[in-house]
Amino acid sequence: MEFLLNPSQPAGAATDAPSPGAGADLIKEGSTQTFMADVVEASLKVPVIVDFWAPWCGPCKQLGPVIEKLVRQAAGMVRLVKINVDENQDLAAQMRVQSIPMVYAFKKGQPVDGFAGALPESQVKLFIDRLTGGAKAPIDLILEDAKAALDSGDAKRAATIYAQILAQDSTNPVALGGLIRAATMTGDVARAKQVADGLTEKMRAAPEIAAALAALELAEETTGVGDTADLTAKVDGNPNDHQARFDLAMALYGRGRNEAAVEHLLELVRRDRKWNDETARKQLVKIFDALGPTDPLTVSARRQLSSILFS
Repeated sequence: MEFLLNPSQPAGAATDAPSPGAGADLIKEGSTQTFMADVVEASLKVPVIVDFWAPWCGPCKQLGPVIEKLVRQAAGMVRLVKINVDENQDLAAQMRVQSIPMVYAFKKGQPVDGFAGALPESQVKLFIDRLTGGAKAPIDLILEDAKAALDSGDAKRAATIYAQILAQDSTNPVALGGLIRAATMTGDVARAKQVADGLTEKMRAAPEIAAALAALELAEETTGVGDTADLTAKVDGNPNDHQARFDLAMALYGRGRNEAAVEHLLELVRRDRKWNDETARKQLVKIFDALGPTDPLTVSARRQLSSILFS
């Protein structure tokens, strides 16, 4: 929720303005006197975001760091000018700012977009994407490079890239999830757990991190479950040996044979869906979480699981 603009409210409720910090050339504290140069003229070369805020405004404190972070990640594709409405009331009135936070985007000397209130990071990112014509920020290109390395099996290189990203942005959910996955893939479970242990509950809920944590948990569960040949022989000898089938599924998953693992778990659900407090179904859900909702195996297996459970 945004605060109604109240220029008469004392500015002592919060004394510190949001600091530009690193990348100060991209983020400025503007004023009525500098607005023409910092915003209008500057926007002829690069889009400029203008954030109208005040020290006493709680939502401004939420939104400000989000915009600053995304502007830094854009690495020069956009700039940010912050206007304290308590100190620049004439400018705020001229721009028809009636509530704060209020954000405008200028391009080629003209306001082209804007929003009011403390939007979540994902929506602010979409706002910047519109402003830059969908051009990818350097951080997004680096993350794509890391994912490509991870997908190709070069987990060590991926881990190095993710660690470099986190050195600049310690809360980046994609990099955190990627580092956990990369460490898990290289067998460095201790490092993966160290990263996981430092996460807040809110961070754990991010899709990229939740999937990586599920993969880490599965990796720990597949350690020492047994030899696939011996377990296959047990299952072939007694198809109703549910524990052997479950162990075989985990052994297969631990060796990267995801489809075979899922097939055995689905078969176990078919034979006895209630076995061991529905362990097979729960393990399937965990694998779906680790693979992600759009993975073809997840989509297919979910459909099969639903058919079994509701037939």
